[in-house]
Amino acid sequence: MREVPSFSSDVLAAMRRAAMPDFGRWQRMVYATGGCAQPVRLHGERITVDAGTGEVLDVYRTADEPTGFLLTACGNRRASRCPACSATYKDDTYHLIISGLRGGKGVPEDVSAHPRVFATFTAPSFGVVHGHREKDGKTLPCRPRRDLPVCEHGRPEGCGARHDRDDPQVGQPLCVSCYDYEGAVLWNAHAGRLWREFTKTVPSVFARLLGISRTDLRSMLRLSYAKVAEYQARGLVHFHAVIRLDGPDGPADHPPDWATVPLLDEAIRQAARQVVIPVQGERPVSLRWGDQLDVRPVYVSADLDGVSDRRVASYVAKYATKGAESVGTVDRPVRHMWEVRNLDVTEHARRMIYTCLLLDDLPEYRDLPLRQWSHMLGYRGHFSDLARFS
Repeated sequence: MREVPSFSSDVLAAMRRAAMPDFGRWQRMVYATGGCAQPVRLHGERITVDAGTGEVLDVYRTADEPTGFLLTACGNRRASRCPACSATYKDDTYHLIISGLRGGKGVPEDVSAHPRVFATFTAPSFGVVHGHREKDGKTLPCRPRRDLPVCEHGRPEGCGARHDRDDPQVGQPLCVSCYDYEGAVLWNAHAGRLWREFTKTVPSVFARLLGISRTDLRSMLRLSYAKVAEYQARGLVHFHAVIRLDGPDGPADHPPDWATVPLLDEAIRQAARQVVIPVQGERPVSLRWGDQLDVRPVYVSADLDGVSDRRVASYVAKYATKGAESVGTVDRPVRHMWEVRNLDVTEHARRMIYTCLLLDDLPEYRDLPLRQWSHMLGYRGHFSDLARFS
């Protein structure tokens, strides 16, 4: 007697679905989601009416679908939440950036001759952290110190270990008691505002460098950008931005000959130094960009002294699908203190989440939804956007 094979409940459910007469329609509906990991279930109806005669042309009801609802892709950009939708988002972002650098999709090819740079804006230091250091392909000691000093809490101020890039210690503080968690969380919470203030300041700096008014500048030049936020290993966001100079009519209009990459570079650096955001509280702080501002020309060729447009587009698209989960935290909101203890996160991320929840209870920070964005370590801005400078 032949033994009947046993199947899991999932396999049995799939077999029952395949045997149903409406399986074809169900399969097409699932296929249309593009492999979405968490498709949205829509309920309702759509009625198409001729505007002139009032005749009903078509009626669609989700109740008529095999499952009683219509499936649609979630569209989540995070790779940790939905690999399929994030892959689509990544591809769309890449083509959007590369068309802004090379032309295509409605952008003239002449745009590749416009001055443009790839700028990276970092956060300041809030404490010493472990890092990966490399020179000529060789990994160097993290933070070597000859005299082996210790901090006021009795912990070493140096580290002689050679950390690989994926070493979980990278980004973790050498001393959690010395690390300024409050300052780090507040910086993340205001990072979006720092960027907005920067975009408002650049045109003024540009006009001052030229000795003209902002009104005159607008009649001669247009500055555009595409920006993406990335988390550093230490849990602080930094921004990568492609900044391009156009004529007053946009990408189809070549900027004046005096609008050069060195001039754009200088305007960016001066504007970044000027932006300061005061934050009131029990310990007032002034938030600003970190000293490590990197500005590189973007060229079509990778052989020139800059970065290639293809590499820039790939870099921006890559980080458009990542969030704080890439540095050891979670990709879902944390609402209560008791949840934090059991989170599968790094100790550094745990302390930043705790700090968000603690600060959220203080009246001076009520306008910052730190509890809502504690899983993002305080950051609540857009991860990618394209716009003109204010």
